[in-house]
Amino acid sequence: MFSFFKKKQPPFEGDLSILGTDMHSHLIPGIDDGSPDLDTSVELIQGMIALGYKKLITTPHLMIDLYPNNRQTIAKGFETLKAELKKRKINIEIQAAAEYFLDDHFDSLLEKKEPLLTLKDNLVLVEFSFASLPLDYKEKIFAIQLNGYKPVLAHPERYTYLHNKPDIYETLRDVGCLFQVNLLSLTGYYGKSVAQVADRFFKKQQIELLGSDLHHDRHMQNLQSPQLRQRANEVANALPLLNSQL
Repeated sequence: MFSFFKKKQPPFEGDLSILGTDMHSHLIPGIDDGSPDLDTSVELIQGMIALGYKKLITTPHLMIDLYPNNRQTIAKGFETLKAELKKRKINIEIQAAAEYFLDDHFDSLLEKKEPLLTLKDNLVLVEFSFASLPLDYKEKIFAIQLNGYKPVLAHPERYTYLHNKPDIYETLRDVGCLFQVNLLSLTGYYGKSVAQVADRFFKKQQIELLGSDLHHDRHMQNLQSPQLRQRANEVANALPLLNSQL
């Protein structure tokens, strides 16, 4: 008998192992707006393992006015986290880099030739303000490159002041920025317009990396959704992402 009702598809059962490495998270306890304590960090890391990740690169904020981290504070917190994972016999490859806020302090790091914490080799994760684009954004990108680094722009789809300025996105591509899109953006966690811009990047093949930007359990719950896992696999199968090379 012919049915007018479309057969309901079963929930997607795959995980996120296709990505291999997550390269954007806030898992070092107590040094930024991510995990507040070791127990939370461990729970979030166990969640990432369950999602199929084989390696985590955690990237605390380095934002001088709010989170005045440096290589030393990050290293100290990271060693504490690694020791706790070893104590609990939790086995996953993990390293620490940073998410650098492009401000005057970052400019001074470059001027002083301070070595930056990179994702791998010369790849450095950077972010803009969520309020407005730096007037000298091109100069900042060029300065990064002049110092031998390759800029990876964190969550460009989330800068809503650029949503109606596609020419600036194209300029960022032209001056050498790689784009890291948040997994949660793919399914509308941050809002419809953010999801639309993420989809635009996907269709234009302008996504080099997918990151969880994991801060807390609410993020984890959304990362576990079948809808997100399915969409992430679609993107990873269609684009030559760099995650697995990190």
